[in-house]
Amino acid sequence: MTHVVTEACIACKHTDCVDVCPTDAFRAGKNMLVIDPDECIDCAVCVPECPVEAIYAEEDVPSDQQEYLQLNADLAKIWPVISRKKPALPDAERWGSVRDKRAMLDERAENEESDENQAA
Repeated sequence: MTHVVTEACIACKHTDCVDVCPTDAFRAGKNMLVIDPDECIDCAVCVPECPVEAIYAEEDVPSDQQEYLQLNADLAKIWPVISRKKPALPDAERWGSVRDKRAMLDERAENEESDENQAA
């Protein structure tokens, strides 16, 4: 089993969960974190650390968030490991309770530049 980061993390990206993960299972995108299912040991220490309640055990992921099971697995393969707490995104408090944010997900890795920056 694994744990899954869901939509509530988008545009928040609190990293309190990262600090407590014993296996460095978290991966960092531009505006969200995911959990690598191959690294997660299902210890659940990350769950209470998330201030927006974005992390669920695989079997407890709400029905409207099921796509995040595959999304975590896919993005974990291309996003870098994050093992230290960093500041949340600037508007995290505002976005924490907002739902239906899937369209806002930036699938680039945290350290990946935008196409326009690469062209410059």
